[in-house]
Parts: sequence; structure tokens; C-alpha cells
Amino acid sequence: MNRMVENKVVVVTGAGGGIGRDMALAMAREGAKVVVNDIGASVGGEGKDEGPAQAVVREIEAFGGQAVASTDSVSEQAGAARIVGTALEAFGRIDVVVNNAGILRDRFFHKMSAEEWDAVIKVHLYGSFYVSRAAAPHFKEQEGGCFVHMTSTSGLIGNFGQANYSAAKLGVAALSKSIALDMQKFNVRSNCISPFAWSRMIGSIPTETPEEQARVDRLKQMTPAKIAPLAVCLASDAAKDVNGQIFAVRNNEIFLMSQPRPVRSVHRSEGWSAQTVASHALPALKASFHELERSGDVFSWDPI
Repeated sequence: MNRMVENKVVVVTGAGGGIGRDMALAMAREGAKVVVNDIGASVGGEGKDEGPAQAVVREIEAFGGQAVASTDSVSEQAGAARIVGTALEAFGRIDVVVNNAGILRDRFFHKMSAEEWDAVIKVHLYGSFYVSRAAAPHFKEQEGGCFVHMTSTSGLIGNFGQANYSAAKLGVAALSKSIALDMQKFNVRSNCISPFAWSRMIGSIPTETPEEQARVDRLKQMTPAKIAPLAVCLASDAAKDVNGQIFAVRNNEIFLMSQPRPVRSVHRSEGWSAQTVASHALPALKASFHELERSGDVFSWDPI
């Protein structure tokens, strides 16, 4: 049986551990040549260690796969260019980018510093842009390519203490959709995965209430390996007609997530004043208001 991504060259960022590691291993087992990118930093982005990326490369080589390590940072444009350059130098092309690298600097909004905001936005949103932009000319020239971006229900739905992360992850979803629209004529696809999985990233989610602790306990049941099959499929030619979508994976469930669309409208032929907005528009629309929910409220059942 043919392997799903045979001979494709795949860059996986943040692949030294957790979800990224499992996606890199799964890509290699399905025939891909993999660039394992990871700077080896802490969850908060501090420090640098070549060990994690090299360890995953050794794992891949141990079962006969092909891989090289990259320790450049996605948060710098030059670093992103070097990551793509590593794929070209080692394997002669690039076919797939999996934007997985991320850090957390969780803090309730009224306490969040500008530095905590910048650091998270830089890695998640700028990082996804930088690596994608570095790969885009090659995808355009070869008239084919695939982006898989990691988003999060913290951005798609909401969560406590993660304004920086949530803003970045919702931005990633919009970035993916824009890439899909702009590059579809070059046979380039761009999709998102919102993963539910226990990893060191999740370890910093606030657990100050019993409800928050219960949510984290549920997440611990979901392993990073559950995410990899969808990522491999999206990277493969079997998903050639899948573009601009947002999926979520929660243990053994795969969800197609909604994207913003109009819910309800009101109209006045003479136009609106602030007073008529208050007396007419808001009361008419109120029944369709969205609840102030967070991810744990929407995904409230135990994973299967």
C-alpha cells in the first residue's frame, strides 16, 4: 500500500516534543522527508537547546525515515527563511509546512504586560506568517503545496487568562483563510487544526478553580498522537480538495468548526439613530446573542 505522503518534503515547526513531535514522526512513517524544527526553548520561550530536534531526527532515522534538524526561530523572518532553506538544501524542495511552534505567557488581561503580549504574538502569528511566506514562492513556482496551521479553541471560542494566545490563534485562522484564497490558483492549500491534547503547553493553563482543574484533567486523557493522522491526511494528495477549513481533534473525535457568518439582521428604511439602536436593534437581536462561553463550556463532555 502506498504511503500517504511518500517523498513529500515536510517542515514541522515546534517538533521537538508534544504534538509537533508526533506529527513529525507520523509524516516520516508515511514516507515524508521531514525537517524537524525546534529551538528547544521552555514553554515560555526562554532558552535554546538543540537536543529535542536532534532527538526526534534520531527517532525517525531509527525506523528508516529521513529527517534533518533545524533550530532556527520562527519568530524572526531570517530564521524562518533558514528553516525553509534547510528543506531545500537537504531534500531539494518543500511540499508541506506545518506551523506548530508556540509558547505561552498566560496572564489575566488586566495584568498582562506588553512583553507577554509581544512574545506570544511573535511566535504564533508572526511565526506562522514568516514560515508560510518563506515557503510561498516555492509553492507558487512548483504549482503545488500545503499549509497546516495550528489554531486553538482559546481563539475560536475563548478562554481565561490567554488574551495574547487567543488573539494569535484567531489570527492564525484568518491567515490560513487568506492564504487559501490568495494561493488556490497555484494549487496551494491552507487549513487549520485546533488540537485538544495534553502537552507541556497545556500545563500552564490556569487551574485556579475546580472547573478549570477538571478541564485540565480531561485534557490529560488526550495524547498528542491523536492529532497526527489528520495532519498527515491534510498534507496528502487525498485532501487535494480540502482548502480553507478549520478542524478540531479531540481524542477520537474530529470536528469541522464553523466560521463567522451573519446570524440575524434588523433593518429600518429611514436608517438608525443611537436611540433606535437601543430601542429596536439590540432587543431584536438579543435572542441571538452568543453566550460568554469559553472552550471548556462548549466542549464540556468527557473525551471518548
